[in-house]
Amino acid sequence: MQKWTLAAFHDALTNGDKARALGLLAPEIAIYEAGYVERSRDEYAHHHLGGDMEFAKNSTRKVLKQTERIDGNTAVVWEETETTGTSRGKPVHAFGTGTAVFEQKGDAWSIVHVHWSSRKAK
Repeated sequence: MQKWTLAAFHDALTNGDKARALGLLAPEIAIYEAGYVERSRDEYAHHHLGGDMEFAKNSTRKVLKQTERIDGNTAVVWEETETTGTSRGKPVHAFGTGTAVFEQKGDAWSIVHVHWSSRKAK
């Protein structure tokens, strides 16, 4: 079940485990967030990984709904989440949606694409 791989990625972010987080991502991953694109694991590692780990450490992410579909060597997980906590000293309360695509090579699955978006709670 790929939802466990996605959960492991978010746990690695929360625990500041850079090696584990990156190990779950395919080298050619494409990450879409807030209108921006990171086109590889290395690009993500050098740009947003540190900020994502800091944010995850200071917030609580709750999965409200999650759906998974596996078709051969490809899997997709759709999520709806609620996040509370602080970011740069300011309170955060946001609802998010995310899509993660996984590819299986041998016995291992890796994340090849993610698309995250969020909005402030009303």
